[in-house]
Amino acid sequence: MAAELVEAKNMVMSFRVSDLQMLLGFVGRSKSGLKHELVTRALQLVQFDCSPELFKKIKELYETRYAKKSSEPVPQPHRPLDPLTIHSTYERASSVPRTPLTGPNIDYPVLYGKYLNGLGRLPAKTLKPEVRLVKLPFFNMLDELLKPTELVPQNNEKLQESPCIFALTPRQVELIRNSRELQPGVKAVQVVLRICYSDTSSPQEDQYPPNIAVKVNHSYCSVPGYYPSNKPGVEPKRPCRPINLTHLMYLSSATNRITVTWGNYGKSYSVALYLVRQLTSSELLQRLKTIGVKHPELCKALVKEKLRLDPDSEIATTGVRVSLICPLVKMRLSVPCRAETCAHLQCFDAVFYLQMNEKKPTWMCPVCDKPAPYDQLIIDGLLSKILSECEDADEIEYLVDGSWCPIRAEKERSCSPQCPILVLGTSDTNGLLSTPSVNGGGGSVLGSAGSGGGPVGSMENGKPGADVVDLTLDSSSSSEEEEEEEEDEEDEDEEGPRPKRRCPFQKGLVSAC
Repeated sequence: MAAELVEAKNMVMSFRVSDLQMLLGFVGRSKSGLKHELVTRALQLVQFDCSPELFKKIKELYETRYAKKSSEPVPQPHRPLDPLTIHSTYERASSVPRTPLTGPNIDYPVLYGKYLNGLGRLPAKTLKPEVRLVKLPFFNMLDELLKPTELVPQNNEKLQESPCIFALTPRQVELIRNSRELQPGVKAVQVVLRICYSDTSSPQEDQYPPNIAVKVNHSYCSVPGYYPSNKPGVEPKRPCRPINLTHLMYLSSATNRITVTWGNYGKSYSVALYLVRQLTSSELLQRLKTIGVKHPELCKALVKEKLRLDPDSEIATTGVRVSLICPLVKMRLSVPCRAETCAHLQCFDAVFYLQMNEKKPTWMCPVCDKPAPYDQLIIDGLLSKILSECEDADEIEYLVDGSWCPIRAEKERSCSPQCPILVLGTSDTNGLLSTPSVNGGGGSVLGSAGSGGGPVGSMENGKPGADVVDLTLDSSSSSEEEEEEEEDEEDEDEEGPRPKRRCPFQKGLVSAC
């Protein structure tokens, strides 16, 4: 095959401008430009779009141009060629005398340099950077059918058409036929078309040109539509993904023709064809569990590093809280995951993250809203261990030594026994009064001298007991209030009206808890 390519390139190099224009017009490429531009375009065509039909056309043009100058009989110029006999045909064509410009034994690179620069010597070889596309996690590339090739406008019209002709090898056909079905009618091994900007500075993401339409053989292929926007005033976005062409292709040695219709509005685009195997979110999850788990000790060292005191900082961080709830679906984490480039310890659930990116690929961290591509995802081994050991808490706190403790719910932490009865009294001596608690035990508060656990308002040593205030009872439903009111009325009758009694604990409140 390499010898055939060299021979075909030598034939192209000997073409005149009219021959080059006929060849480029045959495959739908631009026919305008100087001769060295046409030669370069034709050589790229031979290099990247090899097909029996293209070889046949080159041979016909070559034989038509040099049939009369040849002293040896040559085949008829318009006789159909069998693809299996192309090699022998090219060998016979190599014996045809060339023009004086090329010479019979001229080397192809030297001739290529002559046409490009008009010089007799070979210039320094310069490699033009190629367009590269970003790697897609859900598509495992098997073969490159067509390298990224620029879409060249043929005229000044806004709507352009660019055809591409290729054939599958028997091995590629078998891979497609024997692959499993992801869903009815959709094979796992596919021929996909990818389109991107013609920018060689960095790997490019898929980007569709305006007014795109893709025709495979005689049928149009569906292109992903637009996502509706939920925000007012925001235009809907179009997901630019690889376009599956497999269901419209000839799964045989027959030649497939793909025509891309696109809008020419000043931006340059490139197209490429790949044979890929599409993966599912479960397969990516299994691969992540195999090669992407970070050891618990490494995660513990990362926690220590995060909580290490910064010498320039005046505030020491003693702990950091991490939720065990996934921020994506508000459910408990099952496979805690985050990107290695993320600065936070909070994780999200890898299962839901992969499922969401399978439907709508964004690969953005739901915690910090920064890129979190699949190749940078890790499973937190320490948090996975904590999830299995701590099943009754939804939040934990990492401490400076790398240890952790669960954080219970607020109502659980604030639960405490009922407060005891607080007894406040007025006495000349400072002593401790024992009063019964709710649970039957004795408590000590400031009061009059003596001790006792009798009922409220009882007599002690023939004298009225100290005033007792039960803080656990409702002041509006106590029988003691009625007794105190009766005593106050009697005192008023005998001694006159008494001044209003102030609350004995107004100035200094004592907490009972």
